[in-house]
Amino acid sequence: MSGPYPIRGSVVLPEAELLWRFSRSSGPGGQHVNTSDSAAELRFDLAATEALPRVWKERALERLAPRLVGGVISVRASEHRSQWRNRETAAVRLAALLAEATAPPPKPRRATRVSRGVNERRLRQKKARSDTKRGRSGRDW
Repeated sequence: MSGPYPIRGSVVLPEAELLWRFSRSSGPGGQHVNTSDSAAELRFDLAATEALPRVWKERALERLAPRLVGGVISVRASEHRSQWRNRETAAVRLAALLAEATAPPPKPRRATRVSRGVNERRLRQKKARSDTKRGRSGRDW
């Protein structure tokens, strides 16, 4: 998967604004892991980007504030043995993170009441169950 990376709708992350860094990865790989830079770190300057609409950018900056360092968001992937697959994983993670952070807030919940019929049915069923259980005791004999 090579850029640009889709976020939502027609909005994409341009390849030119992504900063890649590679390092040695821990985990499986045998002797090969000691010589290859297979871990991928993807950095995206959220504060300076022009790729996102202004409203989305403000929303993402607010929601991702704890993860940002100087307005830059960083995602690391090192699960796979190959650098190419780690690059794909990091890019997909960043796109998913930004899609979630730029999503509109949920609609506010409207308060509702339980209808009278539902409440009466519930009480009638409770009464019937109570009578059934009371009938099982041998007190009235």
